[in-house]
Amino acid sequence: MPLARSLSMTSLNGLPQWEDEDLPVEDLLLFEVSWEVTNKVGGIYTVIQTKAKITADEWGENYFLIGPYFEHNVKTQVEVCEPPNPAVKKAMDTMKSQGCQVFFGRWLIEGSPCVLLFDIGSAAWNLDRWKGEFWDVSNIGIPFHDREANDAVIFGSLTAWFLKELSSQFDDKPNIIAHFHEWQAGVGLILSRSQKLPVATIFTTHATLLGRYLCAASIDFYNNLDQFDIDKEAGERQIYHRYCMERASVHCAHVFTTVSQITAIEAEHMLKRNPDVVTPNGLNIKKFSAMHEFQNLHSMYKARIQEFIRGHFYGHLDFSLEKTLFFFIAGRYEFSNKGADMFLEALSRLNFLLRVHKSDVTVVVFFIMPAKTNNFNVETLKGQAVRKQLWDTAQSVKEKFGKKLYNALLKGEIPDLNKILDRDDITIMKRAIFSTQRHCLPPVTTHNMIDDGNDPILNTIRRIGLFNNRTDRVKVILHPEFLSSTSPLLPLDYEEFVRGCHLGVFPSYYEPWGYTPAECTVMGIPSVTTNLSGFGCFMQEHVADPAAYGIYIVDRRFRSPDESCNQLTQFLYGFCQQSRRQRIIQRNRTERLSDLLDWRYLGRYYMHARHLALSRTFPDKFEMEPSAPPKTEGFRYPRPSSVPPSPCVSQHSSPHHSEGEDEDEDERYDEDEEAERDRQNIKSPFSLGVLPQGKKQQHGEYRN
Repeated sequence: MPLARSLSMTSLNGLPQWEDEDLPVEDLLLFEVSWEVTNKVGGIYTVIQTKAKITADEWGENYFLIGPYFEHNVKTQVEVCEPPNPAVKKAMDTMKSQGCQVFFGRWLIEGSPCVLLFDIGSAAWNLDRWKGEFWDVSNIGIPFHDREANDAVIFGSLTAWFLKELSSQFDDKPNIIAHFHEWQAGVGLILSRSQKLPVATIFTTHATLLGRYLCAASIDFYNNLDQFDIDKEAGERQIYHRYCMERASVHCAHVFTTVSQITAIEAEHMLKRNPDVVTPNGLNIKKFSAMHEFQNLHSMYKARIQEFIRGHFYGHLDFSLEKTLFFFIAGRYEFSNKGADMFLEALSRLNFLLRVHKSDVTVVVFFIMPAKTNNFNVETLKGQAVRKQLWDTAQSVKEKFGKKLYNALLKGEIPDLNKILDRDDITIMKRAIFSTQRHCLPPVTTHNMIDDGNDPILNTIRRIGLFNNRTDRVKVILHPEFLSSTSPLLPLDYEEFVRGCHLGVFPSYYEPWGYTPAECTVMGIPSVTTNLSGFGCFMQEHVADPAAYGIYIVDRRFRSPDESCNQLTQFLYGFCQQSRRQRIIQRNRTERLSDLLDWRYLGRYYMHARHLALSRTFPDKFEMEPSAPPKTEGFRYPRPSSVPPSPCVSQHSSPHHSEGEDEDEDERYDEDEEAERDRQNIKSPFSLGVLPQGKKQQHGEYRN
């Protein structure tokens, strides 16, 4: 028997590399299987799309993505072409000859990975036979009325068929790795293992089925993880067959991974298997050539949001926009899971604090959560029309004023300001002022909601009384539609809107990872998250003082809901107390954290999972170096040595400390020195080595 090859990794220019020269990537083929390849349904699409470049850089032409064929997606995202690999082409031709439609092309995203797409409809005539075969190998029955589960059976059967046709062409190598994402792709994994195909399999769960259902039902999930009767709970929610598909996939996989530590704990109880590797989600980070370009973008898009506010609050614009902060929450409309319930309660308490302390700060909060609507709100459209009319009036008067002033100065005269505006100009301006009179409060929603009487956000707003009164320091706007640059109300796309805001607030109860706060971080916008989100746990592990870097982590795991709400309120109130300079310092720090979320660094966890799968599937060929999952010693941000940017972190006896104190402390802030130290931390060499003997890191221990 030949000696097994040792697998380990090194880091070169930030990219993980193969260390064993006898193991060229040509010896391997990697297939990633997901229902969301070229098909945006949820967050998995973002994971696969953003990770494609780093994986394609490593694997080149030996990296393939497998997904479902939808014509409207292919027309806009895929360049159809012939497969460069003859074995892949032969397997496709075999399937086509038996009546299945299989498409091959390049996905038009960064990295241009190869995609293999199966037309589910063309193979639907096999459904009953494939359901029978799936029952024979797994004893899982799929009800005829569950279309999503039936599509999963067709998709999985086609995937297993393709892998069988492909692997039958190889005697020894290349070896095949197949990575399956979520239960919709899991049938292919189960069938591949039952047919004993020579394929190393990995299964990643991004969120457990039952966990999402239980949390949405407002159950105390995390304190009762070990108490649930899993089969009973799944059966009562009519997802027992889906749960069985998910659990079978987890237990059939050579390597099982989840996206965060909190989901790993959940999977241990819900799916009865500890993950082998935690694979955090990353993003493709694009740095600006100018260090503070993101600050300029913040100013530019903030001005665009301010224009919307001028129209929305016409007639009630008795607050200073220069002292107005923009907060937002965005995502799927899951009222409890996304933490909208706690956020609204905290806003009510924040409104009370700002009024009691007679603060001159106003907070405008946007809820960007899609719901059923039938059109724009008439009052909201009118507001933007009034704003535009006032702008046009001001421009015409300014033009006349400017000409008269110019002519007077040419004559060497100082114009009489009482005569420079005639009676017509005064009349026009008076009519413009009268047009801004309003006999109702600014609306709390921009659209007409189809079922506003049962809408949880609107009902909570009614209960806490945040109706955008003049006396309220917190104003609320529900925008029940995804943002678009073509909108007549708020013509910004999501990224532009986020850049223009001051704080993203995501106090989620159930969030396996959490791309929304991660996206805020890479744009240099501070955010609120929780220790029940994967992102929050990741930041707690890697940043000694997350709040100093603009990541506020609410404890929703070990505190009561009321205590968590008070903590969130204090975070928001502390943020409102910051000076403009402190917010700029904090945004600089937040943006520097983006390196932590770069796939160039987080890709190492996926590489480790693939190595582990190879060593378990082909132990005579591959041997894993004895090590734990990837360690990130030095991959950590220490507490900044300079002043904490937020008053809520500083230990002042009074919430109103003097401006002089601020100035003294700001002198201690050296941005270049701090940035260089952070860059050194993130660039520490990476290895799969274990910690030195006798050095056991404790939870919550950070190196400064």
